[in-house]
Amino acid sequence: MTATGPLMLLDTASLYFRAFYGVSDSVKAPDGTPVNAVRGLLDMIARLVVDHRPTRLVACWDEDWRPAFRVQAIPSYKAHRVAEGSAEQEEVPDTLAPQVPVIAEVLTALGIARAGAAGYEADDVIGTLTARESGHGPVLVVTGDRDLFQLVDDDAPVRVLYTIRGIKDIEQVDTARLTEKYAVASGSAYADMAVLRGDPSDGLPGVAGIGEKTAAALLARYGDLPTLLAARDADDPGLTATQRRRLTEAADYLAVAPGVVRVADDAPVQLAPRPGLPDALDNPGALDLPRTPADPEALVDLTERWGLESSVRRVLTALAQH
Repeated sequence: MTATGPLMLLDTASLYFRAFYGVSDSVKAPDGTPVNAVRGLLDMIARLVVDHRPTRLVACWDEDWRPAFRVQAIPSYKAHRVAEGSAEQEEVPDTLAPQVPVIAEVLTALGIARAGAAGYEADDVIGTLTARESGHGPVLVVTGDRDLFQLVDDDAPVRVLYTIRGIKDIEQVDTARLTEKYAVASGSAYADMAVLRGDPSDGLPGVAGIGEKTAAALLARYGDLPTLLAARDADDPGLTATQRRRLTEAADYLAVAPGVVRVADDAPVQLAPRPGLPDALDNPGALDLPRTPADPEALVDLTERWGLESSVRRVLTALAQH
């Protein structure tokens, strides 16, 4: 691998959910089918390419939104998001679900790389591609999910472009921003804080009575989670009796939670096939942004069928100029 321009990694599901809720459902295809998520995501890609000038871009995909290894460790992991009557399917709005395959088809026709890993979430795909890139060039992670703040690393460098609201308001998150907002000194420390704090939206209970501020203060004192837990076990006087008790009561959770919260860096990532383009990560140019569509005929058909003319035109213009 040789040094190149920025690699941009999209947390695709996070972004199309944001687009779905950020773009009116009155945006429809000629047959009346809502395409607000498709249009919103394409518009976001066009804006990101123009504003941040990546030379490579990957739409990272959830092949398994609730991986078995995480559920085995913490059975409540994302349990509240399981669709009623289903043991495996995520609850997705009825008008969003049919748009997801359309998004995949349009990305393929455009020639934009799309990557997933069997048994893993998009976060793990992003973590793995970020690890592969280490020392070779800057990485920009685009997400609406704070979990990926753990990847922030000024030395690599890795930054997160965090979609705050809708699809237009984006905050750049680096180490200084993590310190300013969360009082943690690194992306790794953010992950440790997330373990302690927990996250109800992911079904992670955290340590009872230890919220974000207390977690950050403990990590500032001890440096990282393993050192904090060693202090707990050694009855370190820097911990109050209550803190020691709470950390002890949560021992079973704390033994497994880091493996759930931290994204994988070794997932078996595979690229989805694209006409005429490399289909293996190690192939030269496999992640390059295309300047022209991989399958122009399919793109025309998809554009006409789903009424995507303006959004596809914006993406093509951005790609041609990058």
